[in-house]
Amino acid sequence: MQSAPGLSIEPIDRSGFNAFFAYLNDHLSDNGTVSYFQPLSRSDAGVPPRIEASFRDGLDIAPCYPGWRRAWAARSADRQIIGHIDLRSRQDRFAEHRCLMGMGVDRDHRKRGIGRALITYAEDWARANTALEWIDLQVLSENKPAMQLYARMGFELVGEIPDMFRIDGRSFSYTTMARKIAR
Repeated sequence: MQSAPGLSIEPIDRSGFNAFFAYLNDHLSDNGTVSYFQPLSRSDAGVPPRIEASFRDGLDIAPCYPGWRRAWAARSADRQIIGHIDLRSRQDRFAEHRCLMGMGVDRDHRKRGIGRALITYAEDWARANTALEWIDLQVLSENKPAMQLYARMGFELVGEIPDMFRIDGRSFSYTTMARKIAR
């Protein structure tokens, strides 16, 4: 799908895992250098194995069943991964009508509308392919640029857990936001 000139958004499948995890490990290497955007320590080396496994295993599970996940990569005109978004099941019983969203944009490609295009793409997919009614997300409260993007995209603040994480000697609060899927 073409979202903007030179940008395509494509599903991540098993054949693309190596390139995706190379991108994701590079993306996570920025965490904690200027600011934190993931609840991971600066000393953590890339994608935790349990997260990698949840991507690999979740693609084989039909949406709305426990453990499902779908992920997409934003690619530049030269086919480099420059952003990603994923939707995944909530672990809570009786919450099949909701999903969790995660996303990121490469450091050199931020502020170019890629995040907006990824969110729009994921919501369009959810509307067309599932009975999901809500997209939820969680973000470190200090990540103001991300929270501003989510608010512009219609996500509403649900709440904040103060002092949720203590990472590298610092306290971080965790914000939850949600958006009803437009039908």
